Amino acid sequence: MLSIKDFCAYKERNAAVDKPAAKNRVILHLDMNAFYCSVHEAEEPHKYKGKPTAVAGSVELRKGIIVTSSYEARKKGVKTGMTVREGMRKCPELILIPPDFNLYRTYSRGFMSIARQYTPLVEATSIDECYLDITGSSAFGEPLEIAHAIQDRIRNEWNLPCSIGIAPNKLLSKMASDLQKPNGFTVLRIRDVPRLLWDKPCDALFGIGRKTAEKLIKLNIRTIGQLAEADEAMLTKHFGVVGSWMKAASHGYDYSPVNAERERNKSVGHTTTLPTDVKDRAEAHRIFLNLADQTGRRMRRQNMMASTVQIVIRRPDMTTLSRSVTLPVPTDSASDIHKEACKLFDKHWPDGEPVRLLGITLQNLSLQEETAVQLDLFEYKEQPKKAALTKTMDMLRDKFGEDAVLTAGMLGDDPSALIRNKRIRGTSLQIDEHMLYSDE
Repeated sequence: MLSIKDFCAYKERNAAVDKPAAKNRVILHLDMNAFYCSVHEAEEPHKYKGKPTAVAGSVELRKGIIVTSSYEARKKGVKTGMTVREGMRKCPELILIPPDFNLYRTYSRGFMSIARQYTPLVEATSIDECYLDITGSSAFGEPLEIAHAIQDRIRNEWNLPCSIGIAPNKLLSKMASDLQKPNGFTVLRIRDVPRLLWDKPCDALFGIGRKTAEKLIKLNIRTIGQLAEADEAMLTKHFGVVGSWMKAASHGYDYSPVNAERERNKSVGHTTTLPTDVKDRAEAHRIFLNLADQTGRRMRRQNMMASTVQIVIRRPDMTTLSRSVTLPVPTDSASDIHKEACKLFDKHWPDGEPVRLLGITLQNLSLQEETAVQLDLFEYKEQPKKAALTKTMDMLRDKFGEDAVLTAGMLGDDPSALIRNKRIRGTSLQIDEHMLYSDE
């Protein structure tokens, strides 16, 4: 994606020096096709090959959500985000598959390993896609030969289909990989942009969202071509630096590098869709306990602490409420996270109103070693004991499994209790800001 930060940095440098280097780059965008369904087909082709399939976050529950679907299912109208019930109405012969994220990670590491054999500059943007800078990979052949070789190897060694976009920058390579699916292979050059992209709506340009596109329409800018012809000063007046960003992007320019080092997470979160609507406040508190337990545990694995706790509440009509609180002192304690989540819920949710989904997200993360924590005057003697207990519990669960140490409040048969099961948890249950489990 064309990074605003990178664009600003570029603007501050000498454009005359930078443009030739950017022009000579060769960037691939590798996008796995219907990744989760394709993995199951690769594992058990006799069951799934050529059939309409869907991976659902909670197959057995009435409100399970379809995470992704095969291309055969998509032809029947089955889409990501549909409930299982709606998907089955669209396609009665749809085969539902429970998610297996350990398996997906194995296949993800497999195709990423192939990519890294051609260049060290591989930037993973999700479990099923990455950028490769092959500018310096001429020892492996011409750019088109390298791209075809990667696509062929992934198909032969992992039985997975993928689409590859090849371009002089990340923006165009991403858009190129989206032009042909499945098993696509598209070259998109700067000179191709007017012919292939300018007649498309503005939100077809990767990085421009629906709200920005709506603002552009109010300025009578409806297509990427009209955006390319728009006055940059006018765009900057209405959108700030994003205006210059959009102007450059509409012409196909992008100077952001392929960053092989992944940034640390800015947030850690879990959400869970409930099998039946919850109205009882005590039951909601119990669900938050499981969510707090696992968000805190995952954050501690990264040696981080949170300064903000956010909760997400979704009604049966799919409207969503988010509320957050900034803590006076950063924490990595599940009990602190749970207490703040429950306080937010009690403050903002009326008694008796049904809840379809609950979630906790920890934000404003900082490394433990870099975080100054002011101990409470009345609890400073207990703090080391609590930290030691938490560390011991983490060690026991690392060794014997997530269910080795539980409180009574964590027990239950709803999806929040399944978060500890690494095999089945996934898209609808966990979110990291820098490693979203997308599957388009």
